[in-house]
Amino acid sequence: MATGQDRYPKLFSPIQVGNRELANRLIMAPLYTGYATMDGRLSPYLVEHYKCMGASGLAMVVVESVAVTAADMGSLRTIRAHDDEHVEDLAQIAKAVKEGGALACCQLNHPGRFALLSGPVGPSPVEVSGMVPRELPEEEIQELVQAYAASARRVKEAGFDMVELHGGTGYLLASFVSPRTNQRTDAYGGSLEGRLRFPLEVLAATQEAVGKDFPVGYRFLVNEWLPGGFEPPEDQPVAQALEKGGVAYLSIMGGTYESFFLPEVIERVSQDGHMSDQAARVKQAVSIPVMTAGRITGPGLAENILAEHQADLIGLARMVLADPDWVRKAQEGKEGEILECRVGCDVCVTQVMSGQGVVCAAWPKERRSEVKEKLEA
Repeated sequence: MATGQDRYPKLFSPIQVGNRELANRLIMAPLYTGYATMDGRLSPYLVEHYKCMGASGLAMVVVESVAVTAADMGSLRTIRAHDDEHVEDLAQIAKAVKEGGALACCQLNHPGRFALLSGPVGPSPVEVSGMVPRELPEEEIQELVQAYAASARRVKEAGFDMVELHGGTGYLLASFVSPRTNQRTDAYGGSLEGRLRFPLEVLAATQEAVGKDFPVGYRFLVNEWLPGGFEPPEDQPVAQALEKGGVAYLSIMGGTYESFFLPEVIERVSQDGHMSDQAARVKQAVSIPVMTAGRITGPGLAENILAEHQADLIGLARMVLADPDWVRKAQEGKEGEILECRVGCDVCVTQVMSGQGVVCAAWPKERRSEVKEKLEA
């Protein structure tokens, strides 16, 4: 019987990302779980979750949206890196991932306009969900640059192999790049060069903090899918600027919390591989690895994306949440047994929006009950 490596040679081939070699092209894209405690510390199930992902056959696991400041986050159940006291928690997560054979990457984030605890902030006071973000003064922008850098240093100290800057979903970095949300007239606004200044400063400070031997990736929002928002053709020059700035890879995504629930966006994201065309545009403009995600439901689709040079890496988030054995089944030629993330199902989203830990409707009832019990313990 043909193995997964035989049937999907590109998918199961190694690739160099920065100075790290990945065993295959399959990455767990960051997925907020809400498995941390209410004060952002480890819970037993958070560690268990990442241990499972690390042992799943994925080449690398990108740990979910970790906060770079004490006050600004989207949920109390957010993992944190803003203080040295969190290094040990981060170290346990990194160890859990790496024990299974995967590389461990940590995504750093500031939610910006979607910060719920201390209130929304952003480049400009552009209303969102009935709230007007506080415009960040230049001195506070510089403090945030250093907050990202200090958090990245802690990530490295904790034993992670890479760090990823979250420039997606309309969060702080993305909000500076968007002409819709950045209406500043100072050096941090106006032209594309001005709107890119803050993310590039964060990138430079992060690299200085972790050193040249530690890869820094970037989650890149290429299209807000909103009128007046960031969109092509600005995606390619931004990608080139990030590559010139030294990012090791680009992880492509589309949409923000303001567009995710629009009918046309819901229709788009229900399609398998719906971000691959956007990733292909970016890949044409850069030489570093480009990752795509977006309902990549099976290894055949993933192999085709790689074969058609639309991307270099395949991001799986809800797909491996639904079925942690996705990779193993692909390797063993059992792709027909993969449990799919269901189109139109929003159980996981509903859970996190209500402040609870994620469960998946595709899981057997017994597992859903077991996970809920562990999270409530």
